[in-house]
Amino acid sequence: MDWGLKNRLARIIKPHDKRGVMLAVDHGYFLGPTERLEEPRKTIAPLLPHADSLMLTRGVLRTSVDARYPVPVVLRVSGGSSIIGKDLSNEKITTSVKDAIKLNVSALAMSIFVGAPHEHESLVSLGNLVNEGEEYGIPVLAVTAVGKELEKRDARYLGLACRIAAEFGAHLVKTYYCENFEKVVKACPVPVIIAGGPKLATELDALKLTFDAIQAGASGVDMGRNIWQSDNPVPMIKAVKAIVHQNATVKEAHEMFNMLKGAKKTVKPVIRSNQKS
Repeated sequence: MDWGLKNRLARIIKPHDKRGVMLAVDHGYFLGPTERLEEPRKTIAPLLPHADSLMLTRGVLRTSVDARYPVPVVLRVSGGSSIIGKDLSNEKITTSVKDAIKLNVSALAMSIFVGAPHEHESLVSLGNLVNEGEEYGIPVLAVTAVGKELEKRDARYLGLACRIAAEFGAHLVKTYYCENFEKVVKACPVPVIIAGGPKLATELDALKLTFDAIQAGASGVDMGRNIWQSDNPVPMIKAVKAIVHQNATVKEAHEMFNMLKGAKKTVKPVIRSNQKS
């Protein structure tokens, strides 16, 4: 593996524990102005210091992220369909590797749709993206998308999709957590990170999801809505990070979340006098 590619991967999956916390804010490319991500800059700014990396599109990167902040970027480069269309699997590469290089990204991300009508096109696109990415030392994250068919999220299907992504050369795979997730991880020879998916009922549920995935062998999370749709997003990302990087239990992480949430509420505003002394 080329030095540059290794270096970029190390920005995402931290070498000291081989884990990472990715903040997903790429939802708008097919969902439009998602709740609490209507103004991306306002959502992203307070969370940036706590994310190991940021997954997003070039449009949001250019308009909504401070270029002076050294956050590793995982650039969403596929798209072409929307939530109101007939088939979410009808995606193609929409952003060139040349543009990704200009944006100084750490990795490229695209969805594959195994078993969907456009399976062939998405897998061939993955192979081509890996070819081009490796030419310039940029790793590729394959997202095992299921479109609108959430019932596909079982170990047999996800294990198939993850293995195929790795066989096509993906350097990382993002997938959903499921029962018997350890089988998915064992059969995939590259790091697997989990998607947070739709907002869960409580923060405790999201922390349990994170813990269970890490215990089953996941290399981290790419979480979005379960962080920034929380009423307390900064305490939430800190709690998730404690599980991923500090091996906190669900109980410890939830107590941390509640403590940070409480501290936030009790902070009193500083009243400054306009009078000169």
